[in-house]
Amino acid sequence: MKLEDIYTFFRQPPPVYLSKEVAVCYVLYTLVEKGDSYGTALIQAIENEYPLYRLSDTVLYSALKFLEDEGIIDGYWKKVEGRGRPRRMYHIVGEKEQQARELSALWLRYLQEHPHRQESS
Repeated sequence: MKLEDIYTFFRQPPPVYLSKEVAVCYVLYTLVEKGDSYGTALIQAIENEYPLYRLSDTVLYSALKFLEDEGIIDGYWKKVEGRGRPRRMYHIVGEKEQQARELSALWLRYLQEHPHRQESS
C-alpha cells in the first residue's frame, strides 16, 4: 500500500454490498415503485440508480426466498423480450402491499442515514 492508495480510496470509495436486511427493503422498494421484476434486473438497477451500492447474487436470492416464504412477494415465469429463456418474475402479493410499502420506506431511510455513501448530484 502507498499513501496515494489511501487518497484514492477516499476519492473513489469501493462499492458497499448490501446486507440481506437492507436487500429485502431495496427489493420491495423497487417492486413497489417500478412493478414486477426479475433478479438480474434488480442487480443492474441498483448499480445504475445507486452507483455506490452493490447487491450480490447470493444476498439477492436469499432476500427473494425470504420474501416469498413470508408471503410478501410471489414469483412466476415469464418470457422477457430480448432475453432467451423465461425469467422468474417477482411481484408484491396484493394483501401484503401495505407491509411491503412500510418495509420499502426503510430503504429510503437507509439512504438518508448514509448520505456519505450516496453519489452527490
